[in-house]
Amino acid sequence: MTDFNNDTGAMSSVPIREPDAHGQAAMLLVESLIHGLIAKSVLSLPEAIDIVETAAEVKHEVAVDLGDSPRTMQQSLAMLDAISASLALDLP
Repeated sequence: MTDFNNDTGAMSSVPIREPDAHGQAAMLLVESLIHGLIAKSVLSLPEAIDIVETAAEVKHEVAVDLGDSPRTMQQSLAMLDAISASLALDLP
């Protein structure tokens, strides 16, 4: 895939990296599952937020061991933070 550079008016052969379809589907599924468990009162909202925050802490701790670049770790943490913020909107 090529990209047009507005600054130079030239086409770039640098591929544009699209988000990972499997990762997107997995994140959507997990977030939907969390909301479903809350709706059925299987999981409380504070418990769900705690689970997401724990996942972020674990990600931060194991990122280096997994070989994640700082950018990849930040992207993962940003996704988890977005889920936590989304859930927190429902807090009284």
